[in-house]
Amino acid sequence: MGLLTEGEPLSWDETKQLADHVRQHGIDQFLNLYHQLLDRKGDVLKWGDEVEYIIVKFDHINKTAKVRLCAQDILGQLNEKEANDPHNVKSLWRPEYGAYMIEGTPGKPYGGLLAHFNIVEANMRYRREEAQQLLGPDEVLMTITNFPRLGCPEFTWPVDQPTPKVGSSRSLFIPDSAIYKGHPRFSTLTRNIRQRRGERVAINIPIFKDENTPSPFEEDLISIGGDTDSLNAALPDHVYMDAMAFGMGCCCLQMTFQACCIKEARTLYDQLTPLCPILLALTAASPVFRGYLTDVDCRWDVISRSVDCRTRQERGLEPLTTDKFVIPKSRYDSTTLYLSSQGEKFNDVPLVYDETIYNKLKSANIDHQMAQHVAHLFIRDTVSLFNEKVHQDDTVEMDHFENIQSTNWQTMRFKPPPPKSTIGWRVEFRPCEVQLTDFENAAIVCFVVLLTRVILSYQLNFIIPISKVDENMSKAQKRSAALTEKFWFRKNIAASTSKTVNADVNSSNDDVSYTKMSINEIINGKTGEFPGLIPLIHSYLSSMEVDTDTHCTIQQYLKLISRRASGQIDTTASWIRRFVQDHPAYKRDSVVSDEINYDLLMTADGIRSGRISCPRLLGDCLLANSKTKETIPPAVQKVYSCTP
Repeated sequence: MGLLTEGEPLSWDETKQLADHVRQHGIDQFLNLYHQLLDRKGDVLKWGDEVEYIIVKFDHINKTAKVRLCAQDILGQLNEKEANDPHNVKSLWRPEYGAYMIEGTPGKPYGGLLAHFNIVEANMRYRREEAQQLLGPDEVLMTITNFPRLGCPEFTWPVDQPTPKVGSSRSLFIPDSAIYKGHPRFSTLTRNIRQRRGERVAINIPIFKDENTPSPFEEDLISIGGDTDSLNAALPDHVYMDAMAFGMGCCCLQMTFQACCIKEARTLYDQLTPLCPILLALTAASPVFRGYLTDVDCRWDVISRSVDCRTRQERGLEPLTTDKFVIPKSRYDSTTLYLSSQGEKFNDVPLVYDETIYNKLKSANIDHQMAQHVAHLFIRDTVSLFNEKVHQDDTVEMDHFENIQSTNWQTMRFKPPPPKSTIGWRVEFRPCEVQLTDFENAAIVCFVVLLTRVILSYQLNFIIPISKVDENMSKAQKRSAALTEKFWFRKNIAASTSKTVNADVNSSNDDVSYTKMSINEIINGKTGEFPGLIPLIHSYLSSMEVDTDTHCTIQQYLKLISRRASGQIDTTASWIRRFVQDHPAYKRDSVVSDEINYDLLMTADGIRSGRISCPRLLGDCLLANSKTKETIPPAVQKVYSCTP
């Protein structure tokens, strides 16, 4: 989860006093690195995934499931391998926001061979098994986007109580013990975001109105310590949440790609941006929050609001007197700006940026779009600063830049190379919700990576106006969006610098270059109108040499995604929603009880392990059908190793 600097965190008042110091030195650091590495070229494709996990403790006698607050102990053991032999580990483990969460990545990045697609799932299995071995007999490592009863009474093990009047969160629902304590970053962010905002964060998600759901749906917050802030913040017919943990306590699936040069990185950043809402809808996996069935399927807005540190002035609720900007979005939100020359004309949303920083960047020969991008990121204050990192050597360090860069959590992230590193220019793809099985997660990862190869090989153009991407992000989170919503998408995807690309985005030429399509049409194609992303991947693969096992595995992955897009099988969110509504203990009142939650998670783990068959979720793409292996074929590896 971003920059993990060691040291003693400063208070919010101390941090606030140093906000401009961090900004100015962060810009100096960016300029020094940018000019050093602008002409860096020739890096090979490398890529990897990040999978986040929740540790669940089951009580089979009382039929309850709780989050197990043991991440710090587990990580201590998992990190021993890396500490002893950092260059030869198969997995890397890092903390996440929750004391019940861990994050795993491959020990080394994957490369440009198609055979690498066949080891992704095997490595995910290895990671899961490695961590699972350290858990107790009734504890399970699960890839669920959110714990359905997070914030309900006694949802943690050991049990703890919220402290609305003291602590970092001061939440009505979340005890501070649920925040990871092995690194001060997480509690510091929680405290500083709340203090900068001037009140608790406010998250309101529409409740799913079932037959017996009260109307209006309102909760008695006073009985659990609610004050004026919470009473004013909670909306009728919504599930109210008040802490960073409700968002950052969710799990996701992310991918990072190394480009050959900065131009290719900017191209990938832009071309993947319109795909973010499509993949969000396709991977939707979180219809339950705080023990209630909601009318959304995704986590995105929950996280966005959970870290919304904007003051009332910045949210436009009061006139600007002490703050500089009215900021339309939270610091966790969708991408606001294309970075390539091809995308510039489609930046049709008014951009809020720091003009002083922009002018400084421009005077240092940073191009207009990159200068705007960085100046936009730097309208934010730092919300976590460590005493040991206040004063840095801007010629060789990047911590001040990364401090702000890493707390702008957008659907895409453009990542400069670290100082004095062999790592190149990268982009990070961030919208996907994590799926129940390693098979599904590997399928999503390989699908997105293959799309990057197709985009670059065929020089495709998926760019649509940023305003349409924002509209798609809102639609993607709706209930059953993958099946029922239509999304703006480009029809003419052949790369071009013709009038269609360069014309004003409101012109008739551009109006016919994009249209509304279903997820099925985008993924599988529409005869005579759009080829479809999977047919494009098939076309690309047909021209490549690939071993039989890898070909088999990729076909299984594409079949899963194709059928999920067509509605033949459920998204994870639809499956969870159906499970809850069909459960004999469900009273059609939107409540996901302890018993329902226990059975849901037990069934999910059974599906993950293969003990339970679930055609509704996986179709006939059975977990055993993948030919995934832990290593690529020796002959292929030999050729790859000899390649300069």
